This record gives sequence, C-alpha cells and structure tokens, in this order.
Amino acid sequence: MAKKALITGVTGQDGSYLAEFLLKKGYKVYGLTRRSSTINFERIKEIEDKIKLIQGDLLDQSSLASALLEVEPDEVYNLAAQSYVKTSWNQPVLTGEFTALGVTRILEAIRTVNLKIKFYQASSSEMFGKVTETPQKETTRFHPRSPYGVAKVYGHYITLNYRESYGIFACSGILFNHESPRRGLEFVTRKISHAVARISLGKQDKLELGSLEPKRDWGFAGDYVEAMWLMLQQKNPDDYVIASGENHSVGEFVKLAFNCVGISDWQKYVASNIEDHMRPAEVDNLIGDANKARKALNWQPKTSFRQLVEMMVEADVRREKKTK
Repeated sequence: MAKKALITGVTGQDGSYLAEFLLKKGYKVYGLTRRSSTINFERIKEIEDKIKLIQGDLLDQSSLASALLEVEPDEVYNLAAQSYVKTSWNQPVLTGEFTALGVTRILEAIRTVNLKIKFYQASSSEMFGKVTETPQKETTRFHPRSPYGVAKVYGHYITLNYRESYGIFACSGILFNHESPRRGLEFVTRKISHAVARISLGKQDKLELGSLEPKRDWGFAGDYVEAMWLMLQQKNPDDYVIASGENHSVGEFVKLAFNCVGISDWQKYVASNIEDHMRPAEVDNLIGDANKARKALNWQPKTSFRQLVEMMVEADVRREKKTK
C-alpha cells in the first residue's frame, strides 16, 4: 500500500515542493489547511487535484487529532508557521502560538493517536542568530535574535523532548535559507527578483532595501525538501543541518539579479534605506555545515547560488510579461 503523508503548510513554498516530491515517490499526500475564505492555492494549482486537503489549525489541539484520525498518516511534516522574521517583532505572541506551541500540539496529537507516526519539524538557521562559531552545525549553541528564532528554538527542543520521552520518530531539519520562484514577496530574495524583473521591463524605477551587507547561506527549496524526506527514511531519528555550505551578501544577490537582465550599472536602481528596514536585533552572518547530512543521508544541494538567482529572476520576468 502507498504511504500516506500529512503536510502542514502545504500551500506555502516548502509545502508545495514537498507535496510534488512525495507524489513522485508514490505517496498519498494530504495537506492541512486552516478554515479561511482567502486561502491561496497558487503554489499547488498544478497538483491540487492529486492531493486531499484536510481542515485543521495549529492553534486547535482537537482539530489536529481529528486530522490524524481521519488520514492515518505514516509521516507528518510540520512546515506551517508564522515564518516571516520581521512580522515576528510586530506579532510576537501569535508567532509563539503558531511557531512554538503549534509544534507541541501536533506532537501531543501524535502521542495520543498513534506513536508510530514519523514526524518532521522544520527548524531554522535563525535559531543560531548571534553565531558562536562559523560555520554552524548541529551542536552549535543557539542564540536567536528574533521572536521567530526563539519560537523555532522551542519547537526544536520540544521535538527532541518528545523523541526522548515517548520514543516518537521525530526529526528536526535545521534548514538554512532556501528560496525559489514561489517565495513570498515579503522575503528579501523575492523582493529583489521581482523588482529587478519590473525594472528591466520599465514597470518600476527603484529597488529599496536595507543593508546590503548581511550574509546568508542560500539554497533552492526544491533541493531541500528531499532532505526532509530522507530524514524520515533513516533507521533512527536525528537532527540535521541542511545548507549549501557557502554564503553570499544581499549585495551579491542584487548584483547577480541585475546581471541576469543585462543591467551592469545596478547601483543607480538601488536605494539603501537602512533605518526603515532596521530590526531591534540583527543576524549578520549565517553559513551552515551540512557534512552530517551529506554522510548520513547522502544528500547535497543540486542548485548553485547563481542558478537559484537566475531561476528566480527569469520566473518573475515571465510573470511580469503576462501582466499589464
């Protein structure tokens, strides 16, 4: 019989790529969605008829247990969260409810419904925050610098706690920044690719950003979802850093994006407004050490930084050409 997987956050960037990946693996895929009149199915429109959507909410314990009883999944992938770091400063309590306590509610549902369900938790490189060593690996101390990062640390440790306390096959993937053409416009990489596409077509004059100095370890989301699946196929549960192992500044991303559309004098199109984009605490330099994943999971990224930027810019150019 085909394995069954339940994905929270299925309509998001990672959820859509993971759903496509699991369908190709022969899974029956179920997606957990909140009851809402404004759900955006754009990212899963190509596979919407191949997956089944189940109503549930990370804020509602009983709805999660009901979803598990209805689906009877072999694997649960928790990708849902309030995932925009900047918003976590404006809505810290809500971020904690979804991104931290939401993990506990799912684990409690698994504990009460079926301890044999395998669980994947989407941890984040933002947990490292003010880094204590470079590159960052599974044993690097956490020092989060945002309510989002703090909430992710809680979710990471509660997953470990349920693994050790109840024997649940629970894994956390500490994923460094992973982008794609499906990224939301509120994220800096997509903000850049979208603006560059519009500038190249004469639809926009300027790209406004904060500092161009922060560095991130950027990879392609489509590569990273394979690592999620691989974690749940191992003999024993464990936690893994998933990263490209190289980092690039925001400025490098901008320069390469403009090069994709043939603009070399990109500086005249970019306005750096650091004050308006300043956060109470910043993360400056993240780079991951994914050697454990390479050895244990036989995983490594397939898409280079340059290929990622080109993919995103080209996709936004195609989108903008279709719209007036």
